[in-house]
Amino acid sequence: MSEFDFGQNKTIDESRQGEAIIIDAKDKKSAVKSNGKKLYLESYGCAMNFSDSEVVASILANEGYETTRNSEEADVILINTCSIRDNAEQRVNKRLFDFKQQKKSNPSLVVGILGCMAERLKENLLDQQKLVDLVAGPDSYRDLPNLIFEVEGGQKAVNVLLSREETYGDISPIRLDNSGISAFVSITRGCDNMCSFCVVPFTRGRERSRDPQTIVQECKDLFKNGYREVVLLGQNVDSYRWNMSSKGEIKDENQATTNFTQLLEMVAKINPLLRVRFSTSHPKDMTDDVIEMMTKYDNICSHIHLPVQSGNTEILAKMNRGYTREWYLNRIEAIRRIYPECVITTDIIAGFCGETEEQHQDTLSLLDEVEFSFAYMYTYSERPKTLAERKYEDDVPEKTKSRRLTEIIDKQLKYALKVNQRQIGQIQEILVEGTSKKSQEQFVGRNSSNIKVVFPKSNFEKGMYVKVKIVDCTSATMIGELV
Repeated sequence: MSEFDFGQNKTIDESRQGEAIIIDAKDKKSAVKSNGKKLYLESYGCAMNFSDSEVVASILANEGYETTRNSEEADVILINTCSIRDNAEQRVNKRLFDFKQQKKSNPSLVVGILGCMAERLKENLLDQQKLVDLVAGPDSYRDLPNLIFEVEGGQKAVNVLLSREETYGDISPIRLDNSGISAFVSITRGCDNMCSFCVVPFTRGRERSRDPQTIVQECKDLFKNGYREVVLLGQNVDSYRWNMSSKGEIKDENQATTNFTQLLEMVAKINPLLRVRFSTSHPKDMTDDVIEMMTKYDNICSHIHLPVQSGNTEILAKMNRGYTREWYLNRIEAIRRIYPECVITTDIIAGFCGETEEQHQDTLSLLDEVEFSFAYMYTYSERPKTLAERKYEDDVPEKTKSRRLTEIIDKQLKYALKVNQRQIGQIQEILVEGTSKKSQEQFVGRNSSNIKVVFPKSNFEKGMYVKVKIVDCTSATMIGELV
């Protein structure tokens, strides 16, 4: 699932990686009587995990749990985990040892793990290390009240069953983003792309799409509640299909079918003041009609995240990505031709199994050819149960991986700066996100291309759109002045 992995640089979607995300349940429309217990929820990893945590928060709020920002006063601690990289698992393990110490002074404390680590490490965490009391996989969050009840009765509780149907489409999430400006909206769950390096199909199951009407209604509710940006989420948004099989066969003749292009338009039509983003696209499924739909509506943001992973066709075949270097560049050409203003970002893996120096150079040359605005860049990390673990040897030395990653980062930062420099002098519409962390005298927001812009404060508020002239930049941020 590298599409959602975190790399050397940070974006708005992953800047909270490893942070304790505290939920404020005060905005729940239906008042639920408190059960006197408090929940502390911590999330790691990808945007999908943060979106799932919002679902978990809603489920337990409906059971009367109040949320807390202080783990020391919690009755239930849940960690939503990530398995995409080994260092993510190590951070989670460290936190579990911290909470194990907390249980010594509070034996009734319930500690559980959710998400991608749940199925893979359940025996180790439950029985061998005794670090957790409950384990819940990504498709079993509705069962959390029962699992907690079992633990309180003196039992260990586990539910890691995967589902072909669960989308949580009927659950109204509690929003975790304190800004109240941008929100994740999940449109698919699971993944059918068996990339050889990726553990997601084993931890999140087969791909299934959510009812488009529930997606549109959720976005309408968000706009009504003051949100001005939605990010449509899926392991592969391009393959979203409602009432259709993967082969395009209609499942129910009495219902309309909806593909991703149509869904994109449905959400864009809600209100022109609601920005629409999406992540992540897969090169093998990126079609011209999606790009053309983006040009049709000003509020569909001019940004496509199109993970390439490697610039070498042989490595792409070993990764089981389903496309060649030439195919990928064809998709880049289509974006440039149909939507010249669109900014493109990507994911890159350095040092995949058997990668030669020449194949690494192909990745560097692809960076030269495409000139990405941003990239998630990281070294290959072998994950259990994947095809790569079973079939290939992780034979590139760590020192070589690190050196190649450094070369990729250095080149990419050069092009990120170049992309930003091209925009100097432009007048852009910026969505105000709040005060800059570096200066109380400045606001920070994003342009349509998802690039951060810092500009002087004035009589504006969060959630407003302002016109800003870009006057300077770094590789990560643009500096503007109000027009």
